[in-house]
Amino acid sequence: MNTVTSRVREDFPFRDAHPDRAYLDSAATSQRPRQVIDAEAAFVATDYAAVHRGSSMATGAATLAFENARARVAAFVGAAHDEIVWTENATDAINMVALGMSDAALGLGGADARARFGLGPGDEIVVTEAEHHANLLPWQRLAARTGATLRWVAVDDAGLWSIDDLAAVITARTRVVAFAHVSNVTGYVAPVGDVVALARGVGALTLLDACQSVPHHPVDLTALGVDFAAFSAHKMLGPTGIGALWGRKELLDLLPPARTGGSTITTVTMESAEFLPAPNRFEAGTQPVSQAVGFAAASDYLREIGMPAVAAHEHEMTGLLVDAVAATPGVRLVGVPAGSERGPLVSFIVDGVHAHDVGQFLDDRGITVRTGHHCAQPLHRRLGVAATTRASAYVYTDAADVARFSAALAEVRPFFGADR
Repeated sequence: MNTVTSRVREDFPFRDAHPDRAYLDSAATSQRPRQVIDAEAAFVATDYAAVHRGSSMATGAATLAFENARARVAAFVGAAHDEIVWTENATDAINMVALGMSDAALGLGGADARARFGLGPGDEIVVTEAEHHANLLPWQRLAARTGATLRWVAVDDAGLWSIDDLAAVITARTRVVAFAHVSNVTGYVAPVGDVVALARGVGALTLLDACQSVPHHPVDLTALGVDFAAFSAHKMLGPTGIGALWGRKELLDLLPPARTGGSTITTVTMESAEFLPAPNRFEAGTQPVSQAVGFAAASDYLREIGMPAVAAHEHEMTGLLVDAVAATPGVRLVGVPAGSERGPLVSFIVDGVHAHDVGQFLDDRGITVRTGHHCAQPLHRRLGVAATTRASAYVYTDAADVARFSAALAEVRPFFGADR
């Protein structure tokens, strides 16, 4: 058994509850180790209280845990504690940036915010055709509200794009470039440094969808040079209901808050309000305190394993998944070709069998995978299919899981009579 898997496999109660199931859907939502479950439960049991409100001992203890969690998650991605904003999820984080830019275009936040973030007719927002809807729809709305033009980098027949493709789309009018670090369908790993260089060359901001990268290999957002990034706890062994927006501090302090209310302000009159610096200016209302504690515990757990070890393990498991798909007659690998760098996920098409039927067949045999368009309809439309099946690996995946997947996959086409 792989060293990483042998160290962590017993930490996951899901494995105890379902010993005969191979869970290959971590790209959608990962399982949680006992250490994360226990950390959140302990906080709820002994230190649960409102944060940043009042002066009681209970509030102080809860606030300390809340902000300590922020500092630990920030350190995990190479950030300062005040560069991490708690959000509902990564989708919410991206919307925060797009909605803040929309408000800046209206003059909210003042002249400096409008000059930095305000878009208008003639300005351009650039995405790729491979984006998750979370990194497409907010920019569609921003373009519609401001009169800016949404442009995109087309993908090829494999669903991939290159830095040369991006360079052909970026112009002197480009103001925002938003892209995924790792595609949740094709596994493509974006050349972040090259993208940042192109964007900076025309004065454009960059936003990185880091949902499929931060959980799986070492990521230092500051070193990458992007301006904003989004990632989620539930894809990295943590709880649902919380994600993170990272941004360069000077940008976060200038960006108008997308949501307003309690805990975000310094002064309120009946006519106006002045807002706190980041991150508090963005965290209106009651905060996800216990979720933040769980998020931090998940980052601690991964740090203890070591992200280089996590990446090496997943590289091995992904190679086995790719080999399983490539070795099965009538099954086609989507995206990055075998032997090339990819994220720890494998999407595929089974000739003659709909992806949903493939997923149900595998599920009946104790293998959990994802089916559908994976919130990337434009990409699937370009590929000429309505849906694909996706298997993904994480720290608890082992060779036996992949072998089980491989054996079941080989049975799909004969079961449905598609091999005749």
